[in-house]
Amino acid sequence: MERKRKMVTKMKHRKSLLIGMIAVVAFYSCVPTREIRDENIAVPENYQNQSVDTVNTGLVQWKDFFRDPNLIALIDTALVKNQELNIMLQRVDMAKNVIQAKKGEYLPFVNLQAGAEVEKVGEYTRHGAVEKNLEVKEGEEFPEPLTNYMVGAYATWELDVWKKLRNEKKAAVFEYLSSVEGKNFMVTNLVAEIADSYYELMALDNQMVIIDQNLEIQQNALRMVKLQKQAARATELAVKRFQAEVMKNRSHKYEIQQEIVEVENRLNFLIGRSPQHIQRESDNFIDTSIDTIYAGIPSQLLQNRPDVRSAEFELAAAKLDTKAAKANFYPQFTIKAGLGLEAFDTKYLTTTPESVLYSAIGDMIAPLINRNAIKAQYKNATARQLQAVYEYEKTILNAYIEVANQLSNIDNLKKSYELKDGQVQALTESIDLSTRLFQSARVEYIEVLLAQREALESRMELVETKKDQMLAQVNMYRALGGGWN
Repeated sequence: MERKRKMVTKMKHRKSLLIGMIAVVAFYSCVPTREIRDENIAVPENYQNQSVDTVNTGLVQWKDFFRDPNLIALIDTALVKNQELNIMLQRVDMAKNVIQAKKGEYLPFVNLQAGAEVEKVGEYTRHGAVEKNLEVKEGEEFPEPLTNYMVGAYATWELDVWKKLRNEKKAAVFEYLSSVEGKNFMVTNLVAEIADSYYELMALDNQMVIIDQNLEIQQNALRMVKLQKQAARATELAVKRFQAEVMKNRSHKYEIQQEIVEVENRLNFLIGRSPQHIQRESDNFIDTSIDTIYAGIPSQLLQNRPDVRSAEFELAAAKLDTKAAKANFYPQFTIKAGLGLEAFDTKYLTTTPESVLYSAIGDMIAPLINRNAIKAQYKNATARQLQAVYEYEKTILNAYIEVANQLSNIDNLKKSYELKDGQVQALTESIDLSTRLFQSARVEYIEVLLAQREALESRMELVETKKDQMLAQVNMYRALGGGWN
């Protein structure tokens, strides 16, 4: 009869367990799933009006791309002392530490524990009455008050059945790689910004020289007009107009001096030092040759541009975060174990096996009711993944457009420079011609003023165009992903 009752009880337990398992399976079949489209990384085969050629200037190291030793020295200093870059390097280190933390989460946690306590219970209580009538050993009563000493090791291990912890660790790795590429992108922009400011400074130096040369011409013209007035061949109006033109250019000279100070200090800030003179050779700026830039093919941007690679790693991390968030819907399995020694007196603490303490527990915890927080976390993870898809596609499109714009800019600036160079030559000759004609009273003084003013403006514009050409080269190099390697 007893055996039959045990069999019935056992069958009931099996039936309850089976029903529970079916319920769990049915319940977790309702885990939400959101389909997210794949990223579109398609780019044109080549740039507009460009031949298909894999030679790419973006692969050239910056020390080979820039030849000016003063500029190279500035960039070298900035890569060590620039504060923003050093801040970014600390962020990279923090991202690396997250990997270590995530890696430890799917390994067992082992802790050491030691403790001591003393307890006095009332004699007329259940525990007190039991202790009063029990002996530790034959002829040895329970001590009063009762002390207790314990030392042991305890381990907790979450079984990564659904690969949640491993996905979180892999996501941390991709976040770290993204931060490294973010640092590389900052280096690219820093190198380009220093080169831009350096070339701007050289252009300002040349504009200063042009103003000085023009002032010398205008002062000679002013002396000539004064002599003409003394000879009654010119009026006081002509003298005043020439004086005003001289003062105007002297005023412009101070404006350029201020710009030079500001650009120098901008460079000093970028290289992390207090304001001081920037070493440079500006004499041959206008004659600086413009090297040919090879753009390669658009697909190379996916590998060369740090911002594109950073967005790619961010997307990979977002995909893994989504998988980890989905794993929260499934049961969590945990194993807890402990091993140690415990006794009410230190002299018995090392007595084995009497003082040995051990335990082993297996837990399964699964969310059953009110899973709104988990659902919200999963929805946010999928939204971030879709956001990362758009960000990746936007970065690729932006990279392609930047290169296309700079290719057109370089071509148009080359044509513009050639025309302005001819304009400068013509207007420079017109200064001497108008002066000789004025001396022979064949033209009015206003013609001399206009010739000098137009020649000055054209020379200043020529320097600006040369600067724009140099900046276009730098911006093209940056757009191709150069400068960080």
